[in-house]
Amino acid sequence: MRKLLAFLLFSSTIVAQITLTTIPLPKEIEETSGLERRGDLFITHNDSGDEPRIYFFTEDGKIVKSIEFFTMKNKDWEDIAADENHYYIADTGNNFATRENLRIYILDSDFNYEGVIKIKYAAQTTFSKESLNEYDAEALAVVGEELILFSKNRKTLQSALYRIPKTPGEYTLRPETFLATNALVTAADYNPALDLMVLTGYTFNGDQFFYTLKDFVKRGWENLELKRYLIPVKPAQIEAVKIDTTSRFWVTSESEEKGTPRLFLLELKE
Repeated sequence: MRKLLAFLLFSSTIVAQITLTTIPLPKEIEETSGLERRGDLFITHNDSGDEPRIYFFTEDGKIVKSIEFFTMKNKDWEDIAADENHYYIADTGNNFATRENLRIYILDSDFNYEGVIKIKYAAQTTFSKESLNEYDAEALAVVGEELILFSKNRKTLQSALYRIPKTPGEYTLRPETFLATNALVTAADYNPALDLMVLTGYTFNGDQFFYTLKDFVKRGWENLELKRYLIPVKPAQIEAVKIDTTSRFWVTSESEEKGTPRLFLLELKE
């Protein structure tokens, strides 16, 4: 891990036109918390409260199959990320900073279990219940040979960025930098061809936000430019994101409105 950078990004809400197309999702995935693609199908999972299972569904919201895993546990699955050969499931939800078994599961391209990455935070010395804490994380992305984990910080509403090797082992996390998201970060996705990282998040009053970090690798940690966009939807709690193009993105929201989880096609126009 690189030395901590004493650097803080400043964000602002950008005036933009966001068009949302809404697709209802089945109640089987009412706590949808991660999003990936496999050909024409989306992959998602619930967070706590479900078996260790992933679901495959179409763009019109129809579940076509699911896979249950018997060598894994779903304590609080919060995101899924993928590269050409593997899938990574972040069992990193830690609402009250009490967990001592944070982990990221590794699956091969056929969804066979390959191992586990165990993580802990260098700055955390106690595990007593704490509502406003900085040791929760719900957003995972693959960048080259590393995983990038973004914190959901209820204490400062800034998000710490952590780098993690993609190989099984035990790792102690120290922040590389901090993002002034001014919200609770819930999801991440990175597209290497576009060198684009995107995030989602929400505030305590229920506002939902979408973020872009263009030229993510090219800029380096010291020069990242965070842009924030207000997503015009309430009630919602957007928990997952997948990049389609530079202006089209898929996001899912947990069950909020009339008990129905939703898939949104988010189109961004500056």
